[in-house]
Amino acid sequence: MAEIVYPPVLVAAHALFRALDLRIHIEGAQHIPATGGAVLASNHVSYLDFIFVGLGARPAKRLVRFMAKHEVFAHKVSGPLMRGMHHIPVDRAAGKAAYDNALTALRDGEVVGVFPEATISRSFTVKGCKSGAARMAAEAGVPLIPMVVWGTQRMWTKGRPRALGTRHLPITILIGEPLLPGPADDPEKVTADLRTRIQELLDRAQRDYPEKPSRDSWWLPAHLGGTAPTPEEAAVLDAAKSH
Repeated sequence: MAEIVYPPVLVAAHALFRALDLRIHIEGAQHIPATGGAVLASNHVSYLDFIFVGLGARPAKRLVRFMAKHEVFAHKVSGPLMRGMHHIPVDRAAGKAAYDNALTALRDGEVVGVFPEATISRSFTVKGCKSGAARMAAEAGVPLIPMVVWGTQRMWTKGRPRALGTRHLPITILIGEPLLPGPADDPEKVTADLRTRIQELLDRAQRDYPEKPSRDSWWLPAHLGGTAPTPEEAAVLDAAKSH
């Protein structure tokens, strides 16, 4: 397919990263195949995660087609960009169409990006994961690749003011070894394995992150001494916002 919009968007993003002097560390990009379909399944801690998940695929020279909420495509600014980059709209009232479109993309050799938690994790741990990524990978016969981003929450996340101009920020992107689910595999078991692998990558990203909070530890999970909500507290906050 013609790539008219994606390349200039990438150029603009890289220029911004350089201007901000973001300290981006990418590890494990060799697990993303140079050709053919694949599902990238990432944790979700920021509104900017799709940018950095896509960046993680650049060493493999791949463009990622993200599954994103239909509302993003309806926006007058982001909509044309999302459509121009051939991302996949998800209407939660009619999810099968998005699933079928993602399958078509995978069978056509595209890399599809998925956030199996579905929403941003306020606790900065891995929430329960939906099985769609596992089912798509198995049905399309492509690898399911766990990955994490960390540090992006410091720029823009739920319940916090935007800090898009933060300079010299470390951003960690880790890509793990792929799972190879087949049609006979239980998608719930594959999803449980995927979640475990994502959490292990996240634990490593958090442990090795080169900065610690100087005062306010809001961007650290509670189990590491931060003041982020616990998973239980985060679930209560999410439930309140849904009403």
